[in-house]
Amino acid sequence: MTRKAILFDLDGTLVDTAPDLAAATDYALTRAGRPAIGLDAVRMLVGDGARALIEKGFQTTGGMPDAAGFEAAMADFLVYYADHLADTSQPFPGVITSLAQLAEQDYALAVCTNKPEGFSRSLLRQLGMLDLFGAVVGGDSLAMRKPDPGHIHGTLDALGSDFAWAAMVGDSANDVNAAKAAGLPCVVVSFGYTRIPPHELGGDRLIDRFAELPEALTALGG
Repeated sequence: MTRKAILFDLDGTLVDTAPDLAAATDYALTRAGRPAIGLDAVRMLVGDGARALIEKGFQTTGGMPDAAGFEAAMADFLVYYADHLADTSQPFPGVITSLAQLAEQDYALAVCTNKPEGFSRSLLRQLGMLDLFGAVVGGDSLAMRKPDPGHIHGTLDALGSDFAWAAMVGDSANDVNAAKAAGLPCVVVSFGYTRIPPHELGGDRLIDRFAELPEALTALGG
């Protein structure tokens, strides 16, 4: 047990996906007769998966529709988003370089996200990032999702080995709370999607640039 593992959230941590998520959300809402909510609002609503995003979109624009209306909007969102996953989504500055550096240092890297696994893999593939990770575990991969610590443990299991040390890197309360419950330290990025100010999330380290990640991990014992 000498290897170390780093688990990463996806949306708002590795990749700036909010513009494409906003476009898909607004498409679904306007098809349902609701007003678009726009990019700034969507940035504050991301993190709990696609269904929660559309639920919050409806709540923001007048309340939930009936079950049939909601499922129709979900179908519209999923079809649209599948075709526009990476229209404008891009990794945050320094992500690719930092991940390559960590891989060279023999860290095992995985994605632990509440985004559906299929969307996560497709997005990472389109951005040329999929091969950087030994596992990608989405919000529909297991019976639980963040902030449940089982999502963390399941992601570590998917990497296929025991690890001497592991940490979570994320941008939201879900990431911090899942890591704490699993007994892992958590590095918070300041540039992600969160309704709570990043410095108030309770992470063990806060970074403003991805280039600061290796030093933060070392400070935590990694």
